[in-house]
Amino acid sequence: MHASFRAAAAAACLAALLAGCGGSDPAGSDAPASTLAVTLVRAQMQPIQRTVVVSGPVAAFEEMQLGVEISGARVTALNVDVGQQVRKGDVLLELDHRSLDSELQQANAALSEAEAGVALARSNLARGEQLAGDRFISASQLDELRAARTQAEARRNTARAARDAAQLRRDFAELRAPADGIISKRLVQPGQVVAAGTELLRLIRDGRLEWRAELAEEDLARVEPGATVQLPSSAGIVNGRIRAVSPGVDSQTRTGTLYADLPEPGPLQPGTYVEGRIVTGRGNALTVPAASVVQRDGHAYVFTLDDTHVAHRVRVATGARVDGQVEIVEGLEAGDAVVEQGAGFLGDGDTVRVVEGKPAAPAKAAPAKTAP
Repeated sequence: MHASFRAAAAAACLAALLAGCGGSDPAGSDAPASTLAVTLVRAQMQPIQRTVVVSGPVAAFEEMQLGVEISGARVTALNVDVGQQVRKGDVLLELDHRSLDSELQQANAALSEAEAGVALARSNLARGEQLAGDRFISASQLDELRAARTQAEARRNTARAARDAAQLRRDFAELRAPADGIISKRLVQPGQVVAAGTELLRLIRDGRLEWRAELAEEDLARVEPGATVQLPSSAGIVNGRIRAVSPGVDSQTRTGTLYADLPEPGPLQPGTYVEGRIVTGRGNALTVPAASVVQRDGHAYVFTLDDTHVAHRVRVATGARVDGQVEIVEGLEAGDAVVEQGAGFLGDGDTVRVVEGKPAAPAKAAPAKTAP
């Protein structure tokens, strides 16, 4: 029984070693088979897209707060809900306007009466002028007729102004959309008694959204109006364009604000906080694969190997990350070989085996079973 268990354990070890040694570099064949297998890659210069990555909220370009201008009226009809698109002039809600209708009718009646008075005064004046020409009435009587016409016209103008005021109050009983847009918030319910100046609805004008972000002063200097910004969404990348950049920075935070228009926001909604990638240009940079860079203790490192295949940790300064490549700003030179696959498992001073392609994990011997 002991002999059979030892044979099985030896077979398992042999299979694991063969799996880890496939395609190994002959230079690393003298390393123990149980050491970590890694691949190497050389740092190289290549053109990359210069970007600034920063997070910020999606917001309405212009959000209008809508309310009514009369107090003490009850909402009798609410015609919109959140997310609904409206056109300029659409009636969004209606207030109880029965008393306002009565006032308007009275004002119209008073205006009609005043206009009739003007017509009568003008007729009297016309007849008086004819009689005065034939010397049937005196000049003073003619002056009185002229004054009566003037008074009638003044009463008509007053009645017309009262009618216009009553019509305006009646119009205030309907809240109409001041522009095309999307209803973003509703703060009123049917039957509610409202007060003048209270916010009842919010409207995103033209449905237009923008993305805003706070940038450190060194990054703000690299961004200009017209630059492209890429925002991730559930439907893919949404492209925007920088509309404006703060001309200065806050003295306390040392940051400035940029604003990007989103002509086609897709599934992005106001209030969504997303990470944007701002394209600032193209240039050559020293890069290594992202798998080669490890983050430890708040710093970025890569691993190099000496002639005895011992790993040495090298601290680097990184820049842009584009298409799986990381820009190395400081710490490496073009042509330097660094560990790619397996870098995340290494420690300073570890001995490794160099292989081609995807490395295998260190082989582990199967535990021997004891006879019962």
